[in-house]
Amino acid sequence: MHRIAEYSLKLVRDGSLSYFDNVIHNPDDAAQIFQTHFDGSDREIFSFIALNIKHKVIGIHDVSIGSLTASVVHPREVFKAAMLMNAAAIIIAHCHPSGNTTPSREDIYLTLQLINAGNLLDIPILDHIITGTDKETNTQYCSMKEEGYIK
Repeated sequence: MHRIAEYSLKLVRDGSLSYFDNVIHNPDDAAQIFQTHFDGSDREIFSFIALNIKHKVIGIHDVSIGSLTASVVHPREVFKAAMLMNAAAIIIAHCHPSGNTTPSREDIYLTLQLINAGNLLDIPILDHIITGTDKETNTQYCSMKEEGYIK
């Protein structure tokens, strides 16, 4: 006789962030949450905000913590957590410790890959925010939707 392992999945709350409004109205709202979450990080962190159908924030989840210049992200890891959170949509983000908020070729490719996966799962990606403090352009974040990378 063989034994088969039984599993259950649980969503565990790790903590909380203080934020004035828990509804995302525009990229600036999302960027403020991510900037607070990423504050002081010396490495790239890739996270997402899970939203309900009315764009109320359900929670935030760190998918990957990388190095100074890269973070490994796979759609499976993003959407596993999004599904457990019952997300109707998500906003993805990562920080650039260098401060440069310009999307890299890899950022653009990953965004398109995640959009395709989200479309299959009916969990749309509303935006991809890249945070940093670019001293040359004085920008605090880049909204890939506002920049035309996301339709």
